[in-house]
Amino acid sequence: MPSPKFWPGGFLSHSNCYKVQLENSFSLWSFTVCSSGHPPNGSLWCQAGMGCLGTQRAPRAFLLLPLLLYVARRSNLTQLQSGSKKKKVTKAERLKLLQEEEERRLKEEEEARLKYEKEEMERLEIQRIEKEKWNRLEAKDLERRNEELEELYLLERCFPEAEKLKQETRMLSQWKHYIQCDGSPDPSIAQEMNTFISLWKEKTNETFEEVIEKSKVVLNLIEKLKFILLETPPCDLQDKNIIQYQESILQLQELLHLKFNVATEILLRIVNMESPCVTQAGLKLLDSNSLSSLTSQSTGITCQASTLADLDSGNMEKVIKDENVTLYVWANLKKNPRHRSVRFSETQIGFEIPRILATSDIAVRLLHTHYDHVSALHPVSTPSKEHTSSVTELVKDDVENVEKAISKEVEEESKQQEKQSHLIQEEKLKVEEEQDDIEVKMSSAEEESEAIKCELEMKVLSETVSAAQLLLVENSSEKPDFFENDMVDLFQFTTLGGVYHLDILELPPQCKPVKGWMIVEILKEGLQKYTYPPETTEDFETENAFPPIEVTLEVHENVIFFENPMVVRWDAEGKHWRTDGISNVSYKPNERLITFSLDTFGPVTLIQDAHINMPYQSWELRPLDVNKVLLTVTTVFTEIQIQIKENLCMLSSVKLKDKKHISVLEGTWMTPIPFIIALKEAGLNIFPTRYSHFYVVINNKARMNLSKFNVVPLVEVKAYRQMALLSSTFAFGWSKWNLLCNSTKVVFKVREHLPEECTENPNWALLMFSGDRAQRLKIKEESEAFSEALKEETEFHSTLYHMVRDFASKEAMEKVRSSNCQFVNSVCHMLLSTRLLSYS
Repeated sequence: MPSPKFWPGGFLSHSNCYKVQLENSFSLWSFTVCSSGHPPNGSLWCQAGMGCLGTQRAPRAFLLLPLLLYVARRSNLTQLQSGSKKKKVTKAERLKLLQEEEERRLKEEEEARLKYEKEEMERLEIQRIEKEKWNRLEAKDLERRNEELEELYLLERCFPEAEKLKQETRMLSQWKHYIQCDGSPDPSIAQEMNTFISLWKEKTNETFEEVIEKSKVVLNLIEKLKFILLETPPCDLQDKNIIQYQESILQLQELLHLKFNVATEILLRIVNMESPCVTQAGLKLLDSNSLSSLTSQSTGITCQASTLADLDSGNMEKVIKDENVTLYVWANLKKNPRHRSVRFSETQIGFEIPRILATSDIAVRLLHTHYDHVSALHPVSTPSKEHTSSVTELVKDDVENVEKAISKEVEEESKQQEKQSHLIQEEKLKVEEEQDDIEVKMSSAEEESEAIKCELEMKVLSETVSAAQLLLVENSSEKPDFFENDMVDLFQFTTLGGVYHLDILELPPQCKPVKGWMIVEILKEGLQKYTYPPETTEDFETENAFPPIEVTLEVHENVIFFENPMVVRWDAEGKHWRTDGISNVSYKPNERLITFSLDTFGPVTLIQDAHINMPYQSWELRPLDVNKVLLTVTTVFTEIQIQIKENLCMLSSVKLKDKKHISVLEGTWMTPIPFIIALKEAGLNIFPTRYSHFYVVINNKARMNLSKFNVVPLVEVKAYRQMALLSSTFAFGWSKWNLLCNSTKVVFKVREHLPEECTENPNWALLMFSGDRAQRLKIKEESEAFSEALKEETEFHSTLYHMVRDFASKEAMEKVRSSNCQFVNSVCHMLLSTRLLSYS
């Protein structure tokens, strides 16, 4: 510890304070050394404060303070001298410091400027090199564009060739139908259809067995008419033909339902042989043989109930099942108010009827048609008349010009023949040889004319196919008409499982035996419906005399519901489905039973969101064999696999939540359009319509045609056509970058598929296609950001075919060129129908 001599001279220990600022690595300490008299033991005591931490506690370094003060005294530090003044900086020194600071700042700015200029020059040089490279690639692409497009045109001749085969198949089927002479009409000929309908209307007293057998023919005719409207290219459909086919469909549907009503009336006439008969006008006499024959016919078709009358209740019960129709009939013969629960034998289907119906002379019918003949027919999409007329007129002009040119050549040849025959009459042998040469030329000219005509026909067919394909991806610019809150929009929802016709019928007059004869009254009005609730309720005491009727139905076993189905009823006046009047809906998916309360009887059906599987999560198109591919579409609820070969499609498998679902469609090969309809009717709808973009959040590729001023999305159509051409050898897949690229471009994965390769880690290439240019992207599916940068050592091409040819094997390209035209057309139709690039 230093002695008091350490204290500076001229300072009194009683009044002097010393301040020292000690800066260490932790904080800034402020020490105040004070003395009041002589410190004890001759030592210094100090007061310290921690400036930065805000505390008065001194650290251990505080014990070294006297030593530090001693060193500072010895160093003649001016900070420890009381009353000393700081050394002033002169003006010259200050100017010098400012000058040095300014020079240093200018030097730093100059270095930064030089560095920026260097980097900018390097960047511009890179841009210049890239631009030159890009311009060279564009020039090279432009130079070979015509050649590539011509080659693509030759490859795409498979589409008109496939359509020509379809036309020949349709003509052949008409010829087969003509030579069969089985009595069924040709649905495309209006006279035959009118004759068939008129003859069937004249038939009376047909039983359910007869009507069901006839219904198979009728349903087949309706199906054929619908396929004609869907399969015939829109350019070949005339408005009068569309109206004729739709009218025939409606007439057949109405007549079929009328026949079922008449058959139900016949069935209800003989439910009780001993019931009294009301003897009024319109009686009909039947002998015992006729009656027994009528009874056996009406009960002989797959009847699940052994007797008409139930042993417990004494009421009539009958169930008739067929592949297209199921009939449940219950007649209230005993009118026992205690029997209000109706359950058909061996089923859980039935009703809970109120007391007023349990005591009424009624019958309850449930007619489940596995088809929907109640909903209105969807309009047939046709291309604009301007487009169709312009194409046909253009091709017709070409045909006429070619024919005129050929006729002129033939005339010139004939004139030359005449001149030569007059000039060289002496040399008969020579003339004959020249005539032979002229005949050969004329025949070759005729062959050439036939070839040109055939080429022009293929051109017309190609334009027709292109127009039909464009129509499949066309988006409506206007949403369907406004629907009320309780109305069902059939563009958003779809009916599944057929229609349940629920009717309360007045029990018709029964047969009465009289001396070996049966007398039965025939009502002119036919089968009458019982109005529930009645129009006037003044004669009834309580307001709850007409409660809703509880109904339990069985959902069709071949239909898939991904969510609980909705129950809707048919409004006969407004001609649409409604959701009101139905309450207390409960669904048991394991038992496939749905229960609900219905205010009044009528046709009901089950609906599901038509776009429940859209947008798709992913998709893949993979070759399986020669002219055979597998299309996999993965949605939120399911994974659907479809096989395509030649002109046929088949449902390969359906997975629901990692569980395989067995469908009746699996293993059945069908042509594309019937296959698409069958999938829709089974609840597996992955086929958007021209209105679907109003109900689904989709990729902007499908929104290109929402405005009147936007063109048809040719990019999507061209991509599907060229993908179909390559599908026999190359696999295509979904890419997440398709959502982020420009609306006029599509991005997808592609790779060459070889049978011996391992598919666990496939080497995919990313391609971007704009309809007129294809390029391979530098990024990968796992990249962090999207970029349109071109992959190194690759070029532009005008088509996908030439793009993949750059990295494909010769064997793969040979398979592509030898693909079956019907196979390519089927793959293209399925891609156009699913619209994978827009709805995924």
